Amino acid sequence: MSASAAAIPQPGRTKAFLRLVMIEHSVFALPFAYIASLTAMFQVDGHVHWWELLLVTVAMVGLRTFAMAANRIIDREIDARNPRTAHRELVTGAMSVKHAWTGALVALVVFLAAAALLNPLCLALAPVAVIPMVVYPYGKRFTNFPQAILGLAQAMGPVGGWLAITGEWSWEAVILGLAVGIWIGGFDLIYACQDVETDREVGVKSVPARFGIPAAIWGARGCHAVTTALFVCFALATGAGVFFWVGLVIVACAFLYEHTIVKPHDLSRLNRAFFQVNGFIGIALFVCALLDLLVRGLTL
Repeated sequence: MSASAAAIPQPGRTKAFLRLVMIEHSVFALPFAYIASLTAMFQVDGHVHWWELLLVTVAMVGLRTFAMAANRIIDREIDARNPRTAHRELVTGAMSVKHAWTGALVALVVFLAAAALLNPLCLALAPVAVIPMVVYPYGKRFTNFPQAILGLAQAMGPVGGWLAITGEWSWEAVILGLAVGIWIGGFDLIYACQDVETDREVGVKSVPARFGIPAAIWGARGCHAVTTALFVCFALATGAGVFFWVGLVIVACAFLYEHTIVKPHDLSRLNRAFFQVNGFIGIALFVCALLDLLVRGLTL
């Protein structure tokens, strides 16, 4: 760390770690784990199991925190060479690698403990959820399609949420998991467009770095079209009611808006599309799904 960086007041370790893992971004995947869990509860006995829902929350936040910390640790040298990411805590010295690993391992233990408390199948499959989280940051070193690995990792959330409640495999959960994975992989294609020049300079692989920004944008549009179709399949498979279908209309409109404001020749509103629109999508569909389940008879 440089003398000038050392002179800047640094946040406490806990605050720095929460900034490191961007804890607020749990809003992207957590709502879909809730949708899966609540739908499973509705199908099992029509009642909300608050203890299991709490454990699903703890497991999701624990796994995502571990994944983000591992990602930042593994990518710290790449981040240091990118002006957009050079302010990250492991680059500036606000957080040491040792403390980041400590936080990551604590989060991993929390995830495993929550999985164990849910049911034996969740604990047995926990490593399956962890592996792609660790592989993803290395993906940009050996494949032009690291977003596919990210999508696979994120697809675990809804599947895990369903397994947490039923302890059994479900194709409905797989459909929702695929929808979420393809959705997140798609908007990460958009997000990666801002780093094209730096990625090419430092040798980081990605779809926009290899095939160009227009190809990445069109790829994201294709991903989100498939996502919408999979949401429709999930609605049909679970007998969703009117409120869920209203949610799907809202999601489709949000996708259209996202791809209206992000164009190959104009990335000025990319952050709005990535953070605001996609955060809204998860929350909006969760609210509509919850209303739908309550109307259909789910008991709180």
